[in-house]
Amino acid sequence: MGSPVATRYFGKTITKRAAMALAGISAAALGLSACSSSGSGGGGGDAQPSVTLEDWKTIGGSSKEQFYSSLSGINDSNVKSLGLAWYADFDTSRGQEANVVVVDGVLYTSTAWSKVYAYDAKTGKQLWMFDPEVAGRKGYDACCDVVNRGVAVSGGKLYVGALDGRLIALDAKSGAKLWEVQTTDTSKPYTITGAPRVVKGKVLIGNGGAEYGVRGYVTAYDAATGKQVWRFYTVPGDPAKGKDNAASDPQMETAAKSWFGKWYQYGGGGTVWDAIVYDEELNQVLIGVGNGSPWNQRVRSDGKGDNLFLSSVVALDPDTGKYKWHFQETPGETWDFTATQPIILADLKIDGAVRKVMMQAPKNGFFYVIDRQSGKFISAKNFVPVNWATGADPKTGRPIEVPEARWGSKDANFVARPGAYGAHSWQPMAYSPKTGLVYIPAQDVAFGYQNDANFKYAPGMWNLANVSPTNLAQDSSADMDKLRQTTRGEIVAWDPVKQKAAWRVQHNFAGNGGILATGGNLLFQGSPDGSFNAYSAADGKKLWSSDVQTGVVAAPSTFKVGNDQYVAVAAGFGGVFALFSGLAPNPHQRPNGRLLVFKLNGTAKLPAYTPPATPPNPPKDVAPAARVQEGFGLYAGMCTACHGGQAWSNGVIPDLRRSVALTDPNTWQSIVYGGALEPNGMISFKGKLTPEQIESIRLYVGERARKLKIEIEQGGRK
Repeated sequence: MGSPVATRYFGKTITKRAAMALAGISAAALGLSACSSSGSGGGGGDAQPSVTLEDWKTIGGSSKEQFYSSLSGINDSNVKSLGLAWYADFDTSRGQEANVVVVDGVLYTSTAWSKVYAYDAKTGKQLWMFDPEVAGRKGYDACCDVVNRGVAVSGGKLYVGALDGRLIALDAKSGAKLWEVQTTDTSKPYTITGAPRVVKGKVLIGNGGAEYGVRGYVTAYDAATGKQVWRFYTVPGDPAKGKDNAASDPQMETAAKSWFGKWYQYGGGGTVWDAIVYDEELNQVLIGVGNGSPWNQRVRSDGKGDNLFLSSVVALDPDTGKYKWHFQETPGETWDFTATQPIILADLKIDGAVRKVMMQAPKNGFFYVIDRQSGKFISAKNFVPVNWATGADPKTGRPIEVPEARWGSKDANFVARPGAYGAHSWQPMAYSPKTGLVYIPAQDVAFGYQNDANFKYAPGMWNLANVSPTNLAQDSSADMDKLRQTTRGEIVAWDPVKQKAAWRVQHNFAGNGGILATGGNLLFQGSPDGSFNAYSAADGKKLWSSDVQTGVVAAPSTFKVGNDQYVAVAAGFGGVFALFSGLAPNPHQRPNGRLLVFKLNGTAKLPAYTPPATPPNPPKDVAPAARVQEGFGLYAGMCTACHGGQAWSNGVIPDLRRSVALTDPNTWQSIVYGGALEPNGMISFKGKLTPEQIESIRLYVGERARKLKIEIEQGGRK
């Protein structure tokens, strides 16, 4: 091949060793894509001084994280003239989830694999790029894709959390690394996908990994030096090891009384993988805490207790990390109902009095309005259909559960609405002070739960204690069509005072993008089908749409340079729904992500893109039924999280049914057992699977490919 860099796989540069292992295998069949240019389509030239700069300086546009801008140069009367000003292609595939930041006319964004780019916000000229060189094998520890939700810029420095747990400070002008600190125990499967926040000279960062068996916390580091200032653990640790939240021991002792059994052997969960908001007015930091580890409370805590601070919002003193108050949304969490969804701060007039509130629409399906001065409950109503609870207690806010919802207490399958995908996932919602409405990227996706009677804790692997039965089969294209009919997404325009929907816009699928609201009476949101859209903030009418050739899940940003207002969004399909479900509207989208920046009368054009035609590639001989059945069970436990349930792939990661390696047992073994592609995201399963088990998986996927090929020949799904 002549060069150690042959192509790219999983968004990573493929090594010479991997290239040799894959010699003779076509790039198209394995889902490989050539290294993409990072040049722009409409930019170039040096940045010019601007008279006016109205930036988007932080995630969400301000410390209140309302995802709202008062800019109205682009509005509901002229948005039809919106065109592409410039674009830049990334060199990473997978999900692109960052909300871009614009400071002093420079646009900063992170991408999958924690890379960082800086561009001239007006022209699109790339100023610098930083690659933290995260090891590809770390991708296995990322439950929900190798994503990154953005950066923080303050005092001439840029801060980014890397997937491998490092917090890195860069010079904002040059991209040079100033310092880095390892925020996690590298012997454990921690990851960072969330954006850091800079608060009073400190950088705050959380982490993920609850499904793999870790204990959550948030840490503050000195912004100038990277020295740790404080750390707050969200769940109690092993009682035998003593206290570890020095600033908040009394409250942690109270929290420990809400846990039972030996939860600490499983980590406990409670990771703060998103939702860190600084309340400047009250000088407090609000953090959203995640799900339990394992999910099944019957295993995690003997089926008892509220398990604080799981599924809670916790207020901390930003100087010391000391506990101030908390509100738990889902006591005794057992459904993967996180409270890590974005938090919005606002002042609302309720019952004739203006109250300082925080608002959140977490996974569990209820929209919460909480007094952020005291942490006291104000109101909560379901914004999507909910069957696990009949409502929230009007005094305490505690959900009124239905008895059968506690699936761990019996062996029956409980199909929850919403389920683990959440009524609202990580995608930001927006609040417009102009309309008084919160715009939620909601979804309705049922999920099955059943106690795993054979559960054994396995460090570093998925530990749910749930056999995750589905309520519908996924065997054929017809089955998948039925499953799609049970899932939907929508924009819910929610009145937080009246606690009811003002209107809804229905989407044909879940996993839609975050939302931006503007003073021009507009909402901007992307879609998995590759469209980027503008809607009326008054009634939800679609006013404009652009084909960007790949799914959009990130929230847009808007800013002004000179006389022009711009709207910027990162595009690239991925994330948990894309990896697991196989329900994307277009499984053959452009593989690498890109940044798109629009303005009125923009004239830049995207190059034409034709998805590659990659047919299924079943082995020649039909496999023995017993081996296929064994492979089905092994695939479900080891492969579903990345390659899709029952091998239905959205194409974010290579569709195994279409891989040329499927017909070559030796190549298959070299990848899955030998680790030929480990530097690029596909780890070796040596020690987790035997060669015989790996062959059973190949035979199972081979039969899935055979079934798909027959369906295509008969005119079914392609």
